[in-house]
Amino acid sequence: MESEKVHCLIIGSGPAGYTAAIYAARANLKPVLYQGIQPGGQLTITTEVENYPGYPEGVQGPEMMVEFEKQATRMGADIRFGLATKVDFSARPFKVWIDEEKLVEADAVIIATGASAKWLGMENEQRLNGFGVSACAVCDGFFFRGKEVAIVGAGDTAAEEALYLSKLASNVHMLVRRDEMRASKVMQERVFKTANIKVYWNSETDDILGENKVEAIRLKDVKTGSTQTVPVSAFFVAIGHQPNSDIFKEWLDMDEAGYIKTVPGTSRTNIEGVFAAGDVQDKIYRQAVTAAGSGCMAALDAERYLSEKGIV
Repeated sequence: MESEKVHCLIIGSGPAGYTAAIYAARANLKPVLYQGIQPGGQLTITTEVENYPGYPEGVQGPEMMVEFEKQATRMGADIRFGLATKVDFSARPFKVWIDEEKLVEADAVIIATGASAKWLGMENEQRLNGFGVSACAVCDGFFFRGKEVAIVGAGDTAAEEALYLSKLASNVHMLVRRDEMRASKVMQERVFKTANIKVYWNSETDDILGENKVEAIRLKDVKTGSTQTVPVSAFFVAIGHQPNSDIFKEWLDMDEAGYIKTVPGTSRTNIEGVFAAGDVQDKIYRQAVTAAGSGCMAALDAERYLSEKGIV
């Protein structure tokens, strides 16, 4: 098996990974970054990004990630295709296998593998993704000001996003599969007190309708089987995110959902020399700008670590 040794290995290529690469390259750590299964991360499945500073006219998500990558490359980062499939963090140098066919040994590892939105798994949900279907109300709610929108989910995140949307949309149709919500009582109270949020109990999404954009949803009553069509311009999925952290489970401390735990105020994990940045360790903010900020922190933490060890 082919193998190589590097000082700083970055796994993942969203805003966190690329920002870490920019900082690590400028610190002369000669970082190697593997892009993973979705080069550019979740932003490559969004359309317009209007809330990232420095883009007054807004920018397409995929285009922004290409610019991040170009900047990291210009600084000297070695950006490669490839997916980390297994790790061994038992001793330094850390071992990371790429595509099960190459071994990379690294003095420091920055994990920026992100998280993936959970979807309902419907054909039209994927077809209209970016054309009214979204998994991020904070990112995309703004585009549907004054319009009717729907949101599916019953937890705190769904309640929070429904409340956020209620300030922008004319009406929010909230679909709950059971006859109760999982959200905390205080969040439920807020939802019920908001005049333009209508909760549909025992309801599941039968289909999302529209040719080139979302035009309506068909709801099914799980008890009676009856259906109804509700005209909406957007369909938000808020049934949770899954951090892409499976290959690290044996080694790193995680919360019950699989988010990697970091020392508060740092990117440090429970293993010295292994750092985590972006959505794989952040289930609260999940924004491009906060991911980029944590990528910067990870590179600075890695630089300090390598310097203290006398490696670079």
